Amino acid sequence: MAARPFIEPISLAPPAAIDLKQTADLEEYLHSLGLFEAASEAELREEVLGAVHSLLQDWIRGVASRVGLPPEDATANIYTFGSYRLGVHDPGGDIDTLCVGPSYAARQGDWFGEGEHTMQSMLRAQRGVEGLTAVPGAYVPVIKFKFRGISIDLLYAQLALPRVPPDLELGPASILRHADEQSVRSLNGCRVTDTVLAEVPDVRQFRLALRAVKRWAAVRGVYSNVTGYLGGINWAILVAYVARLYPRAPAAVLLSRFFRVYASWAWPTPILLRPIERQPGLGLPVWDPREVPRDRAHLMPIITPAYPAMNSSYNVSEATLAVLQDEFKRGDASCSSLLYGEAAQNGSGGSTRWDLLLEPFDFFGACKHYLQVRLSARSEADFEIWEGWVASRLRLLIKSAGFVVDVRPWPKAFKPHQILAELEA
Repeated sequence: MAARPFIEPISLAPPAAIDLKQTADLEEYLHSLGLFEAASEAELREEVLGAVHSLLQDWIRGVASRVGLPPEDATANIYTFGSYRLGVHDPGGDIDTLCVGPSYAARQGDWFGEGEHTMQSMLRAQRGVEGLTAVPGAYVPVIKFKFRGISIDLLYAQLALPRVPPDLELGPASILRHADEQSVRSLNGCRVTDTVLAEVPDVRQFRLALRAVKRWAAVRGVYSNVTGYLGGINWAILVAYVARLYPRAPAAVLLSRFFRVYASWAWPTPILLRPIERQPGLGLPVWDPREVPRDRAHLMPIITPAYPAMNSSYNVSEATLAVLQDEFKRGDASCSSLLYGEAAQNGSGGSTRWDLLLEPFDFFGACKHYLQVRLSARSEADFEIWEGWVASRLRLLIKSAGFVVDVRPWPKAFKPHQILAELEA
């Protein structure tokens, strides 16, 4: 007798002709918005990743030589994750990239640092690299830069291995053994992304639905983890869960069911793509509201599917959860209208009116009162750091104010002239 699936499908029905037409209309509409990159940009991304990989090999050979190891032991790998790995990145979007190195290549001194042979310095000296910023003290240490115009966020994981095999798989939890906290966090970006893809029945339909959800979240002002809404991996897990509920559904059906499911979801019931894995031999903390009071306080738990399971949406506050719930309900009503109601009968040229769902939120016209936080700095570089710090603290203000007034935080920053343009539009 076969075991019951962890997520039992709601429907196994094949798509109807109208579902396929609405999906074709959705894809055409997303193309009209410019959400798919040109072939030339895709090729450039591949070239840039190849150049970063070559530079990585030069770096690790130098590190190995300095510690007296032979060239054949000088190995390091490069992996991608996030929207690029999921296949839903926007034109001009950055590439989340992870470099995995052996035990003798340290994060401090070999990867980060101003020494001539660090990866940080080698990148800065690389032709075509500009705007490099290293943040070794971040929760997930990162080097940010542009390479031939392509933005890259580069992480590093130091494994407890003397040599990194070129075909190393990051999926097994054993890869985390004896890794430090920063390496575990860096590795889990790739491990979570790959696990999400592995859980999806139809990757093509998942990607199309996720592109639509990401666009919807952006124009409705709810795409921002740091502000207390949801970020890329959160939305990916939510869409993947719906794809498991409707494994044969095309993207248009997945999109409408996405809003139907989450408009009525009983938070804080968690979203889980697979059972929470426990590895006593590794001893890493996992999300467990039964044992951890902090986990019990989470309002909208969306749990990462790779060990160690964590709540990827811990920034959500009562105020932002209320906004998200309202937007899910609006999305459900919009999909019902444009797929089955009057809008479905009156579509321009017979096309599905997906623009009704993806209508931008009128931020400056929706509210009577606004709280403005104005920032200034001595230089552009200082401003970027200052803006990031303030943005990371705004959710604390929102959380405290949410008990007093209804708050709708806006994740987009405006320059003074942009505010005037928005008001006059």
